[in-house]
Amino acid sequence: MKALCWHGVNDVRVDNVPDPRIEDPRDAIIKITATGICGSDLHLLNGFMPTMEAGDVLGHEPMGEVVALGGAVKNLRVGDRVVVPFTISCGSCFFCEKSLFSLCDNSNPNAEMARQVMGHSPSGLFGFSHLLGGFAGGQAEYLRVPYADVGPLKIESDLPDDKVLFLSDIFPTGYMAAENCDIEPGDTVAVWGCGPVAQFAIQSAWMLKAGRVIAIDRVPERLRLAENVGKAETIDFSQEDVYERLQEMTHGRGPDRCIDAVGCEAHAASTVGVVFDSVTTSVMPSDRMHAVNQAIRCCRKGGTVSVPGAYAGTADKVSFGAFMNKALTLKTGQTHMHRYMRPLLEKIESGEIDPSFVITHRRPLAEAPEAYKMFRDKQDGCIKVVLKP
Repeated sequence: MKALCWHGVNDVRVDNVPDPRIEDPRDAIIKITATGICGSDLHLLNGFMPTMEAGDVLGHEPMGEVVALGGAVKNLRVGDRVVVPFTISCGSCFFCEKSLFSLCDNSNPNAEMARQVMGHSPSGLFGFSHLLGGFAGGQAEYLRVPYADVGPLKIESDLPDDKVLFLSDIFPTGYMAAENCDIEPGDTVAVWGCGPVAQFAIQSAWMLKAGRVIAIDRVPERLRLAENVGKAETIDFSQEDVYERLQEMTHGRGPDRCIDAVGCEAHAASTVGVVFDSVTTSVMPSDRMHAVNQAIRCCRKGGTVSVPGAYAGTADKVSFGAFMNKALTLKTGQTHMHRYMRPLLEKIESGEIDPSFVITHRRPLAEAPEAYKMFRDKQDGCIKVVLKP
């Protein structure tokens, strides 16, 4: 089959790779009909995530049609249309039973490697390094899905792929980011970044009864989307000081809730520190913490900072003194996907939201390398790319 493979920093190619096969009775094979390019994929493209190997298949926002099932999968049938969450969860461990699905104890076969780096292993992820399982991703013609009796969400309506695809990651991720803020009715919520996850965090903040949403970015088309569809006020950080402007807008108090939807800033130059090289021959990056630090500085005393943005390594100069002295709360984590997918599907089915508003480009899988570069460099007004294998 054809698949998009990582071959090094800024080097991704569409290769011929072996078709996936059933390896466990709980597996399914999915024929991919649509798959997204995520902002966190750029961390891989730019070398921010260690333990990538040449030939690794990328992608963690897939959906498609079931074409084969292991004998233990009773909730799906061949021909079913499904969205596959980016996290892989067993459904029965201590953490899955607490609905902390992205912390699954059983789904990362390289858990010992992750334990040495992080202290404990999170769940496995599709297409996101050997540290997190070495699973082939969904930017391909076919995908093997472990724990298929737990993960994929069946789509039983005739909603088009574009409306349900982002249940695989960015809609639940934006929603959990807003939920992690503990928004109270009328709160002012500031969102750093206006990329796809941020756009869903903005929408979700309104769903959770925010009184005001302020979005921060420098890319004109992203700011326009936040204004026109997200109904947010905006700040262009290339034109004005974010702290001063937020103080002015909140009469000196600061936003009640702040969301860092930027992450380790894949568009910026990498700063790499040899931190965990005893674990692998790769190194863990020293993440750029500008967005988090700005959120800490701007957030009102006693407020909450939520971080859905992906980070890969160690923190460089976090404003922890301000964080402690202002009595802030920080919430973060990979998204507990299975907790959110069905409730958010119901919001789509009811017409409360059409997630396809973020899509700016659709491309065949064969053009994926060019699409990655367009997305990375923010060319042609690119906000979100959907690949069609």
